Amino acid sequence: ISAVLLLFRQKWRTSINRSAEAMTIFAVMCAGLFPLMHTGRPWLAAYWLFPYPNSMDIWPQFRSPLIWDVFAVGTYLTVSLLFWYLGMVPDLASFRDRAKARVAQVILGVLSIGWRGSAVHWERYEMASLMLAGLATPLVLSVHSVVSFDFAVSIIPGWHTTIFPPYFVAGAIFAGFAMVLTLMIPLRRLYGLQDFITDRHLDNMGKVMLVSGLIVAYGYFMEQFIAWYSASIFESFLMQNRMFGEPYGWTYWALLVCNIAVPQLLWSKRVRLNTIWLFIVSMFINVGMWLERFIIVVTSLHRDYMPSSWDVFSPTI
Repeated sequence: ISAVLLLFRQKWRTSINRSAEAMTIFAVMCAGLFPLMHTGRPWLAAYWLFPYPNSMDIWPQFRSPLIWDVFAVGTYLTVSLLFWYLGMVPDLASFRDRAKARVAQVILGVLSIGWRGSAVHWERYEMASLMLAGLATPLVLSVHSVVSFDFAVSIIPGWHTTIFPPYFVAGAIFAGFAMVLTLMIPLRRLYGLQDFITDRHLDNMGKVMLVSGLIVAYGYFMEQFIAWYSASIFESFLMQNRMFGEPYGWTYWALLVCNIAVPQLLWSKRVRLNTIWLFIVSMFINVGMWLERFIIVVTSLHRDYMPSSWDVFSPTI
């Protein structure tokens, strides 16, 4: 998000970029844990996901989406860290100049990589930022597309669909802005940052959330259309089961309320400029995006091709 706004020369990004980039890094670190956990017994199997020379000449199965995940998430984390760190270099130099303790001066001096704020430094800083933004922007598309391939390359109804890559990318931007607002609105109030994160920033973020939400809504309706158009009894059954099946039918309607109905409030400028309403809408979207993952994973798996494997997923605390 931050990189795309930088490429489009949107100056208002400077108030939200640090929050967005830090949140991205924490989220990607969490995401990196999942391929490790999903291999089972990670102390025995996880290191086989990485292509390093070993005495047994065993290499990862590059046709597996799990391996694509490792590379996508690893690349995303590397570029996100660089982008976040580069943005902080002038700030670290300010801390260095104000530091009293010698240890802090040395550490901050190393981290600020000799920044002096000269015209040459600013020119190189902006060029490096643009180059990293140019790398990060395709990554936004590739990472979420690769994550969607985990599902799309399978033969399970509800997963085997070509709409998943753009649908996941739009969902990532939609959920990303909602989470940034969820974090920023309370921080803005607690630390008195109203002059820094202005009404204009909230208004613009509300607009981006509305647009990406409409793309996600289009994805939901296209899933229904494709299930009908494909004339596949398995796809049709899956969609009927998602909407009216027991015991998960209610989750689909809750999803539509959270991700389609409630975000329509963002058409109103009053809602976009009211921090309480904006926070409530972003919380609905957070819940809706969690429900979307629950529906994609659970309702697609609990009614399989074979009735003998049908079961109900009962989450525990």
